[in-house]
Amino acid sequence: MALPGGEMLAWSDRTDETGDGALAALAARLVPAGARVLLAGPHGPALLDVLAHARITCLLRGYPDASVLADRVDRVLVAGPHGLPAGEEYDVVIAGAGLDAVESVEGERLGWDGLLARLVAAVRPGGDLLLRLDNPLGVHRLVAAQSWYAGRSDAEWSVGGVLDAARPANLAQVRERLAAAGMRTGTCYAGYPRPDLTTALLAVDELARRTTSGLFDAVLHAACTDGYTGRFVLADPARLAADALHAGRAADLAPSWLVLARRPTDPDHQSTDHDEEPVGTAPDPVDTGDAVHRLPRSDRSAHPSAEVGGSDRLPVALLADATAGGTVVEVRDGPQGWHWHRTGIAVANASADAGLDAVHGDPDGPDGPVPDGRLLRSLLLDGCLRRDTALLRRLLRGYAGWLDGQAEQGQLAGAAALAGVDNVVVDGDRWAVLDRGWRAEAPSPVDVVLARTLWRFAADLLTGGYAHPWTSTLDVAGLTVVLGGVAGRDFDRAVVEAAMQPTAATAEPTDPPPGPRSYQQLREAWLRQREENTRLTALLKWTEDLLTSRERALRRAEAKINLLSGSLSYKVGRLAITPARMARRGARAAKRRARAAISAKQGGQQ
Repeated sequence: MALPGGEMLAWSDRTDETGDGALAALAARLVPAGARVLLAGPHGPALLDVLAHARITCLLRGYPDASVLADRVDRVLVAGPHGLPAGEEYDVVIAGAGLDAVESVEGERLGWDGLLARLVAAVRPGGDLLLRLDNPLGVHRLVAAQSWYAGRSDAEWSVGGVLDAARPANLAQVRERLAAAGMRTGTCYAGYPRPDLTTALLAVDELARRTTSGLFDAVLHAACTDGYTGRFVLADPARLAADALHAGRAADLAPSWLVLARRPTDPDHQSTDHDEEPVGTAPDPVDTGDAVHRLPRSDRSAHPSAEVGGSDRLPVALLADATAGGTVVEVRDGPQGWHWHRTGIAVANASADAGLDAVHGDPDGPDGPVPDGRLLRSLLLDGCLRRDTALLRRLLRGYAGWLDGQAEQGQLAGAAALAGVDNVVVDGDRWAVLDRGWRAEAPSPVDVVLARTLWRFAADLLTGGYAHPWTSTLDVAGLTVVLGGVAGRDFDRAVVEAAMQPTAATAEPTDPPPGPRSYQQLREAWLRQREENTRLTALLKWTEDLLTSRERALRRAEAKINLLSGSLSYKVGRLAITPARMARRGARAAKRRARAAISAKQGGQQ
């Protein structure tokens, strides 16, 4: 550990340990064995684990963070950017937390461009720079319940906004700044769901081109739902991100961007794709002492983390959330299209709720193609919002028929048993499971799987406040029965309750949806509760009015009886019928005594 000056002795930038999984998987593809790597700013342990085959230098401004990492890396510099030795170059420089986390208050401030120039100078010719930049107009800003410019906590002593011309505010400006610094920009990724938590990295070019991709739709929905769970936000970030995808603006509204740039070997030469390897190819250096030399590709180390795998193209997406089964999953683009690849890089504290107790992720599951098509959930929501009952009937009956085709003797097992509306894509008449990385341990009947899926979709419709073509007085179980009828199945509430029994899931139409606490959705839930209270109040008033009218009728009848009981005719009538009543009682008594005597006499004769 070295303290060349500029260290912050009591400051810590320690990040969430679960937020570097996707970045770690990308870095593992870029850094070959023996490479010299500079980690500028704070990074999680996942990144250090996958770079164990490289020589790592960490540049940190906080002494507490440096003391934690001193035993895990080759060298730690506790300083601002001035602490980097002049003339020292690295094969890969990674600033995964942005440039703001590099600059120290203990010393001269360089500003964004000055920091970039200092890191670019540390990249050797032919080396790579991996730089993250926060988006001032990202989803996280649009849904934030608190103003970003009003923060006064210790962690917000450096606040950037779109009015700060000293730092770039969009991807085009980032590319311009990198080009001015002598770097050639390559692949760019959009990071979701938050700047401080990136569980999904999606290629910007593909986001703009594949606006109806079921994969991107599912990834954005899952990432933004899980990433904002329990947080108060203005609007549902998952809904906003999915709408931005369909509008071709998912990259523009990404909370952060991750840009990969390469320093040309000849700064005076305008490089082309034929002059150099494409950005994203591992530079293949080895350390031979004082200098770092490039080796031919055939001499690359066989270290699994450094292996590019026969293709120089970087992944289309890197996913490190609960849906990946606890490991980072890549989506690669090959000759046969997109396909899954499980990296084996573990994600700390990853857990998933697939809706069943007997469900497990399969990190060692076989890699396979990513099916094309649109996400079934989005198609169903679109049909509900437009009241297109014909489309809903076609989709739900097609889904039920597809489940029948996947069953063996009426039972669904494996990934098909978990093929819900958020994990099935539709391409014309073709249906497919999007991610087959989840397995059900026990098979389930087709009707149970269908009822469970329809129950969850009904719960999303009602708790999310979505408009639909059916009556608003239905509860979740009732709407599930209706959806089952649309799908051509005769469900009743008993079947629905049996399907949901293993999960013990409950939902009321007046409940807010699970996940983020969106003020819009909470307001919709409040409106539904107000309507329900209004209905109950009207019912209570009607019941009270009915009871009041019956009580008044009873009082009138009692008054009439009392009036009649005090009249002369009533008294004469009572005197007239009194002897008859007494005679009737006497006759009954004599009859009982005669029967008893006869019975006693017959018993004595026998």
